[in-house]
Amino acid sequence: MPNHLASETSPYLLQHVDNPVDWYPWGDEALALARARNKPILLSVGYSACHWCHVMAHECFEDAEVAAAMNRDFINIKVDREERPDIDQIYQTAHYMLTQRSGGWPLTLFLTPDQKPFFGGTYFPKTPRHSLPGFLDLLPRVAEAYHTRGADIERQGTSLLKSFANMLPSKSAAVPAFSEQPLDQALVELENRFDSTNGGFGEAPKFLHPTELEFCLRRYFATRNHGALRMATLTLQKMAEGGIYDQLGGGFCRYSTDPYWRIPHFEKMLYDNGPLLRLYADAWLATHDPMFERVVDETARWVMREMQPPAGNEPGKATSGGGYYSTLDADSEGEEGKFYVWERSEVAQLLPSEEYAVVALYYGLSSHPNFEHRHWNFEIAQPIANVALAVGISLEEARQRLASAQESLFSQRELRARPGRDEKILTSWNGLMINGMAHAGRVFGRRDWIQSAARAVDFIRTTLWKNNRLLATYKDGKAHLNAYLDDYAFLLNGLLELMQAEFRRADLEFAVALADVLLEQFEDPAEGGFFFTSHDHEKLIHRPKPGHDNATPSGNGIAASGLQRLGHILGESRYLQAAERTLALFYPTISRYPSACCSLLTAHEESLFPPQLVILRGPGQALKEWEDALRVGSPYTLVFALPLELIDLPLSLSKPAGVNNTVNAWVCHGVKCLPAITDVHELLRICEIHGKIGAPFYN
Repeated sequence: MPNHLASETSPYLLQHVDNPVDWYPWGDEALALARARNKPILLSVGYSACHWCHVMAHECFEDAEVAAAMNRDFINIKVDREERPDIDQIYQTAHYMLTQRSGGWPLTLFLTPDQKPFFGGTYFPKTPRHSLPGFLDLLPRVAEAYHTRGADIERQGTSLLKSFANMLPSKSAAVPAFSEQPLDQALVELENRFDSTNGGFGEAPKFLHPTELEFCLRRYFATRNHGALRMATLTLQKMAEGGIYDQLGGGFCRYSTDPYWRIPHFEKMLYDNGPLLRLYADAWLATHDPMFERVVDETARWVMREMQPPAGNEPGKATSGGGYYSTLDADSEGEEGKFYVWERSEVAQLLPSEEYAVVALYYGLSSHPNFEHRHWNFEIAQPIANVALAVGISLEEARQRLASAQESLFSQRELRARPGRDEKILTSWNGLMINGMAHAGRVFGRRDWIQSAARAVDFIRTTLWKNNRLLATYKDGKAHLNAYLDDYAFLLNGLLELMQAEFRRADLEFAVALADVLLEQFEDPAEGGFFFTSHDHEKLIHRPKPGHDNATPSGNGIAASGLQRLGHILGESRYLQAAERTLALFYPTISRYPSACCSLLTAHEESLFPPQLVILRGPGQALKEWEDALRVGSPYTLVFALPLELIDLPLSLSKPAGVNNTVNAWVCHGVKCLPAITDVHELLRICEIHGKIGAPFYN
């Protein structure tokens, strides 16, 4: 018999619809049933692309014996962490409190009927293995503990709720004096964790850390700190050369299992690749290294090819309009990485011998297999110039052979059984990708990338924006779930980036509407800062106010940045004051743990040194020439090119064109602007002077 998941939109929940486990989605029905039957809740949290989620599903949830034990003693609730990050945040934190170990997915927690966790872990095998208890042995012991140790469990639950409350930041009695000290300290901490040989921060498993890398690049552009630049560019280089990057199809996997970026867990996440598009574009601005430009191009092409439906598909039909899909699975045909890895003989048979000679050296096929002792996951083993020398051909000939081989290998790979794709549209992750695509499109002058971002915005505005509120997710014609802080904050910042690539009045109006909901529904008016859930959200056992960055940036950091920038653009003090209250609340946190709060540090930096704003006004073609001249400047100068036909602009943006319909430019900090500039070379000189941190500003 099917369980209670059949009407869900989440592909992850639908993967479990035919389990013998009597799964419920999170909701009133399951919670009421737990109370009525006095049964503990078995909460299982995961996502569709998660390899170990699949493993536990095959070993436990598809097993009749395990399912019988689960159904007898528990109310079983399955949650997609991507649709319900509110629940995931709470119970990942609870898992750490209970076990003093980092969580992950699958997350397996046992709750009382009033949602208080009392025991848990992550992955459990059916029978004991690798020092892990067997799930089949564990289930009756947990059920017995719930019924026989109720007083102890209640005391533990009360203590845990107090710990949750103590985690919320509290406002200082005195307003803190903001300084650059946290910015400097964060760099010191990152240098101490930096792997100076392989790039990245910390040991294996090695995650991508885009917020930390962006902070390093910001420090370079602001202060010309070459140590910060090296941390960012070495990491980005090593990642691009490694197996964590799809050398044939573009795009990055979620993390590397080793320190060298060689072997990932193969799922590809939208939320990683959006920020990485921006990072590689900015790294190219800093270095003009062609590798960084190549990675941006390949990754953007992957996004448009595999993570966004083609233009012309309408919302509400079988496809998802212009929104970006969420993830690609790690597994295909039941094996992790099968779509991506190769046997040497397969490559040799497919390619002409002269192309194979190049590929074998370039991707390391002449060395030992790097994946499970029998397959090769492609990584760049040596520079193409070295390969050309070893084969005895010119560099240009080596590049041509490599390009031809890559095309053949990619075409052959396309014939394989593909990994599953989670086609739900998440507003927050779309905000990250809109930001990355629009920024990369602006840096490289790629109209197609900018249009891709604009299509995603239009889809969200028409499909996930209802009654002046955002919804969190869309799938198969259904948009639902009250949106979270990240949805509003990430989308607001994506809009601010898109408006610099292509200014559309509707996007500015949308940004203002999002900012207003942030203040009305998420801000804590007493203490400052933003809750993760809105004031009218479902009541859970905790209401987080997140400051630290995780796999995605801190919603408070991104909200403060977006509101601050919008406040400077429009001269709107409400937004600036909300950002200031947020920074004041979190300032003790960023002072103690600066490198864990790089998103908040970005907002903090811009509160100390407001971003330079350039407003261009003039006729279309001339305006584009001025835009192109500014593309290769600092990525943290805000540039708005406003064609003459735009009318009824806010006062702060409503500037006249030059005489005889020439271009006028204004360089501003907030609403304080220098006199109009009529020469593009003078504009570039002024931007160079006033774009530096701490440069004096006058009019």
